[in-house]
Amino acid sequence: MPYFEHKDAKLYFELAGPEHGPALVFSNSLGTNLGMWDPQMTELARTNRILRYDMRGHGKSSVTPGPYTIPQLAGDVVALLDGLGIEKADFCGLSMSGMIGMELARRAPQRMRKVVVCNTAPKLGSVAAWNTRIQTVQAGGMKAVAEGVIERWFTPEFRAGSPAVVQSTRQMLLDTPAEGYAACCGAIRDMDGTGWIAEIRVPMLIVHGVRDPVTAPDDGQKMAKTIPGAQLVELPVAHMSNIEAAAAFTMAVAKFLQA
Repeated sequence: MPYFEHKDAKLYFELAGPEHGPALVFSNSLGTNLGMWDPQMTELARTNRILRYDMRGHGKSSVTPGPYTIPQLAGDVVALLDGLGIEKADFCGLSMSGMIGMELARRAPQRMRKVVVCNTAPKLGSVAAWNTRIQTVQAGGMKAVAEGVIERWFTPEFRAGSPAVVQSTRQMLLDTPAEGYAACCGAIRDMDGTGWIAEIRVPMLIVHGVRDPVTAPDDGQKMAKTIPGAQLVELPVAHMSNIEAAAAFTMAVAKFLQA
């Protein structure tokens, strides 16, 4: 299996699409793995060289001691690009990995062509809430948080109408190592980019779910107004917009990247 060894971690990755197509990196959200992007693969792999990887602490990648930080996780992406000889890439991340996208746009703009950040914000939740989540997972494992997370990820209508998709996503969550999940919760807890996102100059698309209980209703609009030149697409879904509104999501990303 393809692994990249980076300092203290082994990162699992997969490549798809035309070898000489423009590089597009997909980074998974908290509690998932690279399979969360399956709905986008058929269309976007037609023209893009897609690099998907399991974030540190998730999937088949190493679970290193936490807590992690968003700069550390962004550094993993840059190291992976270096290791694969990719000079410049597009990036797409959702929720936690949207935070990674912001960090990359700020700290490594020379490596980013365009960045898509989805269902995210420069600050998510409170310190107390994340500490409670960490303690719950450490005490009871992923089962202790799974149902609450799934309720936030999908609207009631989607949960009722697409049970197989919801169950597959739930299984990704349950399969996530509790230690890695908790370490990444610490990274989200400790990030607050509200003071610096206005510095971003990389072309950015913001995808926001208007029924997303994880982010505030106006988070997407605030980000779009703050980041120079950012574009905003709002979808009538909850947190996992790339799954719940797969076709519309994919179309929006493809349009942005091809412009």
